[in-house]
Amino acid sequence: MHELILLRHAEAQPASPGGDDAIRRLSGRGEQEARAAGTWLKAHGVRPERVLCSPSERTVATAHLALSTVDGAPAMQMSPEIYNATPGELLALLDQHADVNTLMLVGHNPGIERLVALLVEGRSDEFRGMPPAGLAVLHLDGPLEPGSARLDAFWSP
Repeated sequence: MHELILLRHAEAQPASPGGDDAIRRLSGRGEQEARAAGTWLKAHGVRPERVLCSPSERTVATAHLALSTVDGAPAMQMSPEIYNATPGELLALLDQHADVNTLMLVGHNPGIERLVALLVEGRSDEFRGMPPAGLAVLHLDGPLEPGSARLDAFWSP
């Protein structure tokens, strides 16, 4: 893998008391944010070869809306292990997909923001935040290890 695209789900509706977090839907603003993320991807020529997505309703909707603007976008692969994953668990998942050049992972905080920090800074406690629908594009020249990535682009709506 040479390029890793990390996308946090867009703004979701608040959870109802006692409700299932996994079925939270995108808000109207979240739908706009997800489309804007796709517009950014297309404008910058960033196109994943494989997309791994958390199965929560808000991540699936974010991925669908963002990828709908990207020509030739691949079908999403649901990866339940993304939901509530630690940076280490996300690294283990990414290692299983090292055969593709450009991989996109659509997930949640704090896992996504801590993964960016771990790959770029070498420490997952040095994260700076990943807003809803935030995108980080990382470049990797070698193995997927802490501190081995370069942050090529960061975008948020």
